Amino acid sequence: MTKQLKSYVGGQWVAGNGGWRPLHNPTTGAQIAEASTAGVDMGAAVRYAREHGAGLRSLSFAERGACLAAAAKALHAFRDELLALSTESGGNTRGDAKFDVDGATGTLQYYAKLGERLGEATCFRDGEPLQLARSPRFAGQHVWTPLQGVAVHINAFNFPAWGFAEKAAVAWLAGLPVITKPATSTAVLTVRMVEILAESGALPTGSLSLITGGAGDLLDHLGYQDVLAFTGGSNTALTLRQHPAVLERGCRLNVEADSLNAAVLGPDVDPDSDTFELFVGDVVRDMTQKAGQKCTAIRRVFVPAKRMAAAREALVEALGAIRVGDPALKEVRMGPLASASQLADVREGVARLQKVATPALGDGGRGELVGVNGDEGYFMSPVLLVAEDPRAAIAHDREVFGPVATLLPYKDTAEVGELVGLGQGGLVASIYTDKPAVATEVALALAPHSGRVNIGGEKVAEHSLGPGAVLPMLLHGGPGRAGGGEELGGPRGLQLYLQRTALQGYKPILEKLVADLPSFEAS
Repeated sequence: MTKQLKSYVGGQWVAGNGGWRPLHNPTTGAQIAEASTAGVDMGAAVRYAREHGAGLRSLSFAERGACLAAAAKALHAFRDELLALSTESGGNTRGDAKFDVDGATGTLQYYAKLGERLGEATCFRDGEPLQLARSPRFAGQHVWTPLQGVAVHINAFNFPAWGFAEKAAVAWLAGLPVITKPATSTAVLTVRMVEILAESGALPTGSLSLITGGAGDLLDHLGYQDVLAFTGGSNTALTLRQHPAVLERGCRLNVEADSLNAAVLGPDVDPDSDTFELFVGDVVRDMTQKAGQKCTAIRRVFVPAKRMAAAREALVEALGAIRVGDPALKEVRMGPLASASQLADVREGVARLQKVATPALGDGGRGELVGVNGDEGYFMSPVLLVAEDPRAAIAHDREVFGPVATLLPYKDTAEVGELVGLGQGGLVASIYTDKPAVATEVALALAPHSGRVNIGGEKVAEHSLGPGAVLPMLLHGGPGRAGGGEELGGPRGLQLYLQRTALQGYKPILEKLVADLPSFEAS
């Protein structure tokens, strides 16, 4: 019998009452579960989370941090099971599964330690007292306090573990209960994680709810004390921006959407250098890790015209060595895409790119697969295309969310910022160079178009995790097409769930009021 995934609302597991959506193993195409939210009372779920959220909000940062540490420990105890589920339900190799699952527990642990460092307070002071009149007695002071609503998190299919935990960790440390809604196609892993957390008792009652399936009328119940954080496609993001909860009732909205992330090879980098090798390794890893289904994956590769032949040759050789197939096999480096619809979308994107670019490797087909029977699964081998015109619009107007990248030439560093900016905003861009002057010029040119800029070179080659790794101490988000949002960033991420308020009055009273609060800047 097919497993029916339930939602966790009101402190109990609730099954849908019809309209079941099938979930498939991407490697074989076999159905492994089904999900539905038909009949789930979304309004009651929101009310329950709000009512019980006061318990979490009343805890100190240190106490909330201890909850996060307990949650990370509970999940880590089931690590092997979660890794296996990641392979079965998401088509991930063991290495890709670790990237997701260990990223989830690692982020929880990071924010647990931040909570310990923040101590026994429940909110922040922001800056020092400001004199507001001739007399120093009359002063002003900014403070950050937790909102009194609920955080609704709508996550993407590609990171059902990390995507859930990176949003939840920040909200919980800020003091808000969480309703998480994973993408249905890969929800099996998130459901199991919520089961583990619910059974562990690591979190206060009402801190965590789960919607497994469609969101229904969930957003209709949100207001100005609530937060909606979304990761996914720009079309869905546009719908959310226009929802009355956001436009009329003031629900906060944070969006992480499409991103045509760029890598730039500096003009000083020789093909026989360690920096060139780092550049090739990062591009290949980002194209093939999780089958290119990462929001931070490199989509556009800008190379000096004189290095195009060398870059093409090196990338084709490295990509050609990637073994694609059954992700359960140790020798396989890249598994399938997550769903049949995702595969169809990526192939259609490759066909569009071929109007302006020539394939150097791959054509959108399956290629030679390891351990796969016949036409089973949602497989596509890596595709590298080469465009002669770096300004060809098609190369910059749509993110192809799979193992696909386009190699584009540039004349000089003066035009790099303009070329990267044609993507209309991204999560991360990279410059590979060993010259400080080149790094400075290009990094500052990339910054207005990027949420994060990765500077790769010989001195950091052995330490760098590459542009595709999102670290909890740095901001994750980006302008324009990327959604305009910000997540993580250490304590900065908490701002989404806090209200900054200006207090004004008698200075000794203000000083006493904030005397024991941690400084937001110092944290």
